[in-house]
Amino acid sequence: MSLATALPPLDPESLPVLGTGHGEAPVPSERLQAAALRRHFAEPPAWTPELLGDRGEGPETQGPLTDAAVLIPLVQRVQAGGGHTLHVLLTRRTAQLRKHAGQISFPGGRAEAGDADPVATALREAQEEIGLSAAAVELLGCLPVYTTVTHYRVTPVVGLVDGEALRLQADPFEVGEIFEVPLGFLMNPQHHERRGLQRDGRLRLIYSMPWTAVAPDGAPRRQLIWGATAAMLRNLYLLLRA
Repeated sequence: MSLATALPPLDPESLPVLGTGHGEAPVPSERLQAAALRRHFAEPPAWTPELLGDRGEGPETQGPLTDAAVLIPLVQRVQAGGGHTLHVLLTRRTAQLRKHAGQISFPGGRAEAGDADPVATALREAQEEIGLSAAAVELLGCLPVYTTVTHYRVTPVVGLVDGEALRLQADPFEVGEIFEVPLGFLMNPQHHERRGLQRDGRLRLIYSMPWTAVAPDGAPRRQLIWGATAAMLRNLYLLLRA
């Protein structure tokens, strides 16, 4: 998601962890199945998103907003013993990018004149960034718009993707890595960290979700999902828990 900013880069690992979601109930596993998600999005219950943006109040964050959208792809994977599990597809931006280098994000970006709506933006960007065909995505619905400190009004679009037919090709300039995290892991609030950031003279809340993956050489590798990406996942958790 190429959303440029004039703000200095932020190292989320340097921010103190103020608390986690320990004590909050995880989303029941039966709700994390494709059929249940279809029903949940078709008739969503009453719920309240926790974070609708991180724009703040300082002068550097003011100004007009640009429309954008991201795709939250939920990839269906066949289990060894039968049945399916869902995984959230994420990307890591390349290290040579001038802005947001190395950050974890969903495929997405700013709206273009030819996009009919935010869904069209999200699908087009996913095709351009990771080669995900729009025909491979079963749309479920959208999460609340999230307004970023980088002057974007982002619509998160949620869709199911058949993992068996998935054929991806990363844009080598923008995407350094494509990886998946089990949806059940991300929908368990014990993995939701609340970190504190002092900005604009006040303490602001930033979510992070650390995930330890296994590298091709078998070594553990830490991936820290944070910022707007983590906030959108937190809102997805609240929706599915309701």
